[in-house]
Amino acid sequence: MGQGQQEPVRTSLAGAVSEEISASLAPVDAELERRYPGDPGTRQPVHTVYVPGDTFTAGTVRSWGDQALAALDEHAPDAASFAAVLGLADDLAEPVHARLQAKLGREPVEDLRVDFEDGYGPRADAEEDEDAARAARLIAEAYTNGTAAPWMGIRMKCMEAPVRERGIRTLDIFLTGLMAAGGLPDGLVLTLPKVTYPEQVTAMVRLLDAFEKAHALAPGRLGFEIQIETSQSILAADGTATVARMIQAAEGRATGLHYGTFDYSACLGVSAAYQASDHPAADHAKAVMQVAAAGTGVRLSDGSTNVLPVGPTDRVHDAWRLHYGLTRRALARAYYQGWDMHPGHLPTRYAAVFAFYREGFASAAARLARYAARTAGDVLDEPATAKALAGYLLRGLDCGALDTAEVTTATGLSRTDLEGFAAPRRGDLTASA
Repeated sequence: MGQGQQEPVRTSLAGAVSEEISASLAPVDAELERRYPGDPGTRQPVHTVYVPGDTFTAGTVRSWGDQALAALDEHAPDAASFAAVLGLADDLAEPVHARLQAKLGREPVEDLRVDFEDGYGPRADAEEDEDAARAARLIAEAYTNGTAAPWMGIRMKCMEAPVRERGIRTLDIFLTGLMAAGGLPDGLVLTLPKVTYPEQVTAMVRLLDAFEKAHALAPGRLGFEIQIETSQSILAADGTATVARMIQAAEGRATGLHYGTFDYSACLGVSAAYQASDHPAADHAKAVMQVAAAGTGVRLSDGSTNVLPVGPTDRVHDAWRLHYGLTRRALARAYYQGWDMHPGHLPTRYAAVFAFYREGFASAAARLARYAARTAGDVLDEPATAKALAGYLLRGLDCGALDTAEVTTATGLSRTDLEGFAAPRRGDLTASA
């Protein structure tokens, strides 16, 4: 056929065949949309800070930032000394340190959970009532006066029989207090710990539904995180994978799965000296969580380390190196959030996060720019990879590791463009995979 002549197009199937297939798959299409809506595309905190309900005050967030800055001044007073402790490359030392100092001054805590569970322990009912009411008042005031962390909320006691009524009452007091103070803040987060059966998730759904009806709130206004802290939450008695069933039992209210390092390790009989987020048992649990949550819009969080950066400088440095390494390990495994239990963990949390995004920034930006321009490079990227590249840059922007101007300059793309690549339609990913 001569150049320029139109290629003949022939088909063999009647249009009714395609229509019949589409009709037969309509229920599957609907199921995919319902169960796997994809990531919400909003900012995710890089950590969750836990503070016992009896010690939480109006100054907690600022105090954590000040204590973290003081720890830096005492144990690594400049960029070079801090980089030497963590093994940061020379070209990262100043950028990471400068951003770390600014972050601790501006927004030291991204997500704070007032703890009424393990960190709080059993108390007299009157005492817990008062602390729950006080937490509601302080959080409401913080959002009003601009001193709140972007996300704040409580971890109640679990749905197991011995503490169930206490947990329900604490949650009721807290939420009712917020409503009395002006309503539920946008950054409100609730955490349900020690979930072992999907029926406990269903119970939480019923509880939140009842509260919404009592206050004429929109259905589904209240969501919650599910803590994975028991072996039964990973593998049920009948051999099925429980965590996926928990997500479905939440009926769209589950916002996150949080790994509980020490409760889960102890449940499996791991001795105290080896209970850590990089233990093989932890990796297995988190891999199951990751697969179960993929595509559902439910986000993941790693647990914590119980090695605190306190005491002499050499001991602080050892704890910093441990925490930095665990955080970097989690980031590489797509666990973009973790727990921090002490102000001294903030320097290495942010150092690890900032280094992770700045190290890969130039490569990710160049690859996405080539993909957007349809320009050949040394890596053949597909839509799914473009999604990952854009998501990486957006996370870097959200946490403060990257600046909008430098990302736009390097990619030629606006934030809106990045969001478009990070959240493609389902067919855009599958068509060329």
